[in-house]
Amino acid sequence: MAILVAAIACFLLEAAWYSYFMQTWLNGIGRTREWLMSSAGYNPALQYGAALVMAALMAAVISSITQLSGPQTALRGIKVAALLWAGCVLTTWTTEYVFEVRPFSLLLVNAGYWLVGMILMGGIVGVWKKKA
Repeated sequence: MAILVAAIACFLLEAAWYSYFMQTWLNGIGRTREWLMSSAGYNPALQYGAALVMAALMAAVISSITQLSGPQTALRGIKVAALLWAGCVLTTWTTEYVFEVRPFSLLLVNAGYWLVGMILMGGIVGVWKKKA
C-alpha cells in the first residue's frame, strides 16, 4: 500500500511540477504548447500510465533499499532516495544533457522533479510500516 500511495503522490507532484515549469520545459526541448497538444505522438493513456507505473517501480526500489539498509524510518527513506537520485538520476541525466547540448534549465526542471519526487516517495515508504 505504501508503494501505491508513494507512486500516486509522486504522480500528482509531477502534474503540478510540469504545469508550473511548463514554459521552461517547452523552451528546453525546443517546442511550443501548440506542438505539444497537436503532436501525433500525444497519447495520454500511454504517457500517464507509464509515468504512474515508473513511479511505482521507483517507490518499490526506494522502499527495498530503505528496508535493507537499517531501521525503516522517514529520515532513512529520504536519505536513501536522495542518494539514489545523486548516484543514478543526476549522474546519468547530466552526462546525457552535456553530450546532447541541452540547456541547463531543462536539467534543473527534469532532474529537480525527480529529486523532490524521490524524496517525497522516500519519506512515505520510510514512515509506512505494516501493522503488527
